[in-house]
Amino acid sequence: MASLGMREFLRDSGGFAVIDGGLATELERKGADLNDPLWSAKCLISTPNLIREVHLDYLEAGANIITTASYQATIQGFEAKGFSREESEALLKKSVEIGFEARDLYYEQHEECLSDGIENEKISKRRGILVAASVGSYGAYLADGSEYDGNYGDAVTLDTLKEFHRRRVQVLAESGADLIAFETIPNKLEAQAYAEILEEDNIKTPAWFSFNSKDGINVVSGDSLLECVAIADRSKKVLAVGINCTPPRFIHGLILSIQKVTTKPILVYPNSGETYDPDQKEWIPSTGVSDEDFVPYVCKWREDGASLIGGCCRTTPTTIKAIYKALS
Repeated sequence: MASLGMREFLRDSGGFAVIDGGLATELERKGADLNDPLWSAKCLISTPNLIREVHLDYLEAGANIITTASYQATIQGFEAKGFSREESEALLKKSVEIGFEARDLYYEQHEECLSDGIENEKISKRRGILVAASVGSYGAYLADGSEYDGNYGDAVTLDTLKEFHRRRVQVLAESGADLIAFETIPNKLEAQAYAEILEEDNIKTPAWFSFNSKDGINVVSGDSLLECVAIADRSKKVLAVGINCTPPRFIHGLILSIQKVTTKPILVYPNSGETYDPDQKEWIPSTGVSDEDFVPYVCKWREDGASLIGGCCRTTPTTIKAIYKALS
């Protein structure tokens, strides 16, 4: 991926790529109990087979990019559960290995062959699939809802965040993942911390930066989206930038804002539009859009200039299938 680059991947994929949808909701639907500070990362310990099943469901739905179950997987979080440093790092790597297993299984089940026209030799035609190692924010580790407001308090500095994330990013970079997805970035400080880690540690795995917004103008902390995107734009390690875990109704305006600051490929994978209650740790029903309502947005986002489109919290393989069909 590093040598190929995101633009080449998109060109080879027909000009666009489909990102997968919500992981936790699907794991719960398959019977996982995620009432835990580790959230979906808990399944890396207890039910890795369920994670692989969800990845496969999204590949079957048409996704080109699957994000690993490492969003809330941190060395500090695993250590708090009694795991050693070595075991914690192994669980991070395991999240990427499960993604590879799902991709291999998908390829085995869908071995498409085309004639190359030379003595009717058969050549394999494989759609490009990337495994993106997910990195959630410091707020996701705190599991106190601060990933939705970006307010970490004055005690949390740039150095605090770099120290917190550094080894995790190194481990995921060493895992062989095609890219690192820095997701749901709630403030400018954390974006700066990620950019500095990528540069200082000379991380070879390319990355994307994805921010979240609750007003359609700024990131959730109130920091300027334009200033946040500018950090991603300046980093040679960041191949794409965009928005996730944000209501669909805001995406159009956010894409136009992002384009003022960068010419890098833009990714959008909003949530269903439902509202999350961090105190009750649950989604408020009937506040979102249905898959039928989600799809008309998709063609508009593509027209606006987004080239990587998928779903976040509460979206399903059905949503992703509809996105794939709309884009195709």
